[in-house]
Amino acid sequence: MTMEADSRSLAGEAPIAAELASNQKAMTEAFSNSADLIVQRWRFGALPGQEVLAVYLDTLVDSKLIARLQEQEAFQHLLLHRIAEYEDRDEVERAPSRPMPDEAPLWQAGTIVGTIRASVGAVLDGKTVIFLQHQTRAFTFDTMDVEQRHTSEPITEPSVQGPQRSMIEDLERNIGMLRNLLKSPRLRFDYRIAGKESRRKIAFGYLEGAVQPDILEAFLCRVKGIEQEEIVDTSYLEACVGGDRTTPFPQVRYTERPDTAVLALLDGKIIALVHGSPTVLICPVHFLEFFTSSEDYYCRPVFSSLIRMLRMAGFLIAFMLPSSYIALSAFHSELVPTVLLLAILKSREGIPFPALLEALIMEFFFELLREAGLRLPRPVGSAVSIVGALVIGQAAIQSQIASPVMVIVVALTGIASFAFPQYNMAIAVRLLRFPLMLLAATFGGLGIMTGLLLVYLHLSSLRSLGQPYLSPLAPLQSGRLRRMFLSIAGPRQAKASSAPKGGRGGR
Repeated sequence: MTMEADSRSLAGEAPIAAELASNQKAMTEAFSNSADLIVQRWRFGALPGQEVLAVYLDTLVDSKLIARLQEQEAFQHLLLHRIAEYEDRDEVERAPSRPMPDEAPLWQAGTIVGTIRASVGAVLDGKTVIFLQHQTRAFTFDTMDVEQRHTSEPITEPSVQGPQRSMIEDLERNIGMLRNLLKSPRLRFDYRIAGKESRRKIAFGYLEGAVQPDILEAFLCRVKGIEQEEIVDTSYLEACVGGDRTTPFPQVRYTERPDTAVLALLDGKIIALVHGSPTVLICPVHFLEFFTSSEDYYCRPVFSSLIRMLRMAGFLIAFMLPSSYIALSAFHSELVPTVLLLAILKSREGIPFPALLEALIMEFFFELLREAGLRLPRPVGSAVSIVGALVIGQAAIQSQIASPVMVIVVALTGIASFAFPQYNMAIAVRLLRFPLMLLAATFGGLGIMTGLLLVYLHLSSLRSLGQPYLSPLAPLQSGRLRRMFLSIAGPRQAKASSAPKGGRGGR
């Protein structure tokens, strides 16, 4: 750190001076060459020499509110509230956000600060800081006016039935939506400010009495010291609360639906929200929860249960279909019906690559098309993906680079991977599919069984905030396992904190 930076740091801790010129110099140095910093001196009152210093960022404030602050009656009203009662500077530093006792709507947002550092933070929060001559404190007023996205339909979690409202990038409005859906005095939110530069506001929420004390304690232990981290999005919190960072399997869930977050709170989960991010982090989680969707509880139980089992079948197809085809065609052809075997052998005539290399080539191009479709503009992304898949698939068959059966296998694998409600679980399946293909090409069915056993052992060793990741499979809890496979809709009750370790899971 240079001497200049060090002096600025020390100046930030300095108290507010009684002279406006000193405060103006300190605030200007704190923001250095910021073009949107506005520093103005306003005169008010009948006596000469009565002036104040207003500091704000023009890109964060509402010009109409600034005009109201310049009214003469406003500052006369300000001084009538006995500024002398705040003479104790220790009190100011202990409570730098003490509200002003005013009945007017604009002045209700007024707070008092006693240091330059607190003044700089208020300006960065979109407030206007007003320094008074011969006063060692400043007043801040909420004049923030930043364009916000309006609530819209969920993009990553669309549903046919149920609420059609998603979170936005404003933390306070997101918490307001949650409190509007869950009107309980036991709903708790803990606020933190993370990052020295970003100063991003974070909220951790839970339902007192529903969350298990050991889970809450483990969560608070992991987020200890998060104030020192630069948190930009909710996904940044996964590194703190997600546990094992080497596993490809996600240990937290994300949602942009308020109803899903409320169901998680009722189920004894902990949620995390970050200002500027429309997603909510949910923890702890279990493996089978990644196959559930909020829409499951808005449909009839028979239909939603079938859909849930279809997603689980899609997981097996996306994970095992290419490796199973490689093992059957290269090692276990006697297990394939004769007619089907002859059709596969006929389709592979003239293919210069073994089944493994053929599958890797087709999987590579399919993943490339999928990634390109995500990055392209939305109006043309889907069209390019569909046309590209058709053209490349047909060209690969005609040029005898891949067989028609392999194209079908890769296409079915890709379609099955889109059936997961949670995108981060689909990424884990896409990643683990390739080692399983290598094992199948090397050892056949034995390699597939070995790979599945290794994955199962790995899942059994994972913990999410101390809870078994494979619960209710391991340890086995037949009642919860039945509710995971058979979706039962109807009224819900908040899970009591005395429930068995691991929680109910699966909602």
